[in-house]
Amino acid sequence: MFSTADINLIEVLNNVSIQFNRYFSIFIFLFGTIGNILNCFVLSQSTLRLNPCAYLFLISSIANMISIIFGLTTRILAGWNMDLTDTNSLSCKIRAFIMFVSRTIAFWLIAYATVDRWFSSCSQYQRRQMSSLKNAQRGTIIIIILSILLYCQIIYCYDANMITAPLPCYGKTVACRLSTDITYACLTVLCPLLIMFIFGLMTISNIRETYSITPSKRRVLKENNEKKKTLSLTIAQRERWKRIDRYLRHVLFVQIILLTIFTLPQVIEKFYTTLTMNTRKSLLHITIDKFIYNLVLLLTYLASGMPFYIYTLSGGSVFRRTLMNLLEKILYRHN
Repeated sequence: MFSTADINLIEVLNNVSIQFNRYFSIFIFLFGTIGNILNCFVLSQSTLRLNPCAYLFLISSIANMISIIFGLTTRILAGWNMDLTDTNSLSCKIRAFIMFVSRTIAFWLIAYATVDRWFSSCSQYQRRQMSSLKNAQRGTIIIIILSILLYCQIIYCYDANMITAPLPCYGKTVACRLSTDITYACLTVLCPLLIMFIFGLMTISNIRETYSITPSKRRVLKENNEKKKTLSLTIAQRERWKRIDRYLRHVLFVQIILLTIFTLPQVIEKFYTTLTMNTRKSLLHITIDKFIYNLVLLLTYLASGMPFYIYTLSGGSVFRRTLMNLLEKILYRHN
């Protein structure tokens, strides 16, 4: 038996979840799609597209856009009980597979971009040579293939009409859910975030070491008896590296912090839901679990839509200048 307060709370939570799916999903969809489209336009400009880091950001933006389109469209439809993936097994499997793969690709490309920044900031000539467009393209192909292989089990594990799951389209057994949850938590979210953090600190350390070399101490260094020059900076170049240091620091740590805030809650909620799958729960408890899951799920899509706004607002005149030049070209053509 439920008290009147419990019944009212259940109705409120269900209604709020429906409103979130209807309206908050639309906001995130527009926010993320517009941001990623602008990212694609800006990063494909001639001033940036040959840069390996910009190339990785470009492909990551495309992956984020795919994740938002395939993931959020069904969330919006779910607000009006029109989500086909809730009842159709094939569409459920395809949607889940594309969403997980695209999100994994996006996260790992950003992580690889952080590694590329570290390569380009190294004083050793051989390491700087590792930062190249060809290596970025090879790395992208490898990441895409591994991401596809990583989530092949989705085709078997996910199914529609899952009554006891947070969503009707979900893993059909405990083993399937644990497999997917561990893969998503460790390989899609935590490992890339850890790589971003470690190589981000190493990049900043390299830059500080480089611009701390005074003109009086400039010299040609030899690496393993090979006649390869390292970075030798003028005062103007040192100031430029300081600006790059500030830009990298802002963009990198803002991105890591926001990605952690927006994606880690879903990881925790997925583990909690799977581990308590066979636990007897009241209707109120189930409603609260579904409400929390729906909320943290929408936050992950917010993470997929925010890179453009981070690049634009967190410093760095190169990105903003390229964006303004692009907008001026568009306005000039229309006039």
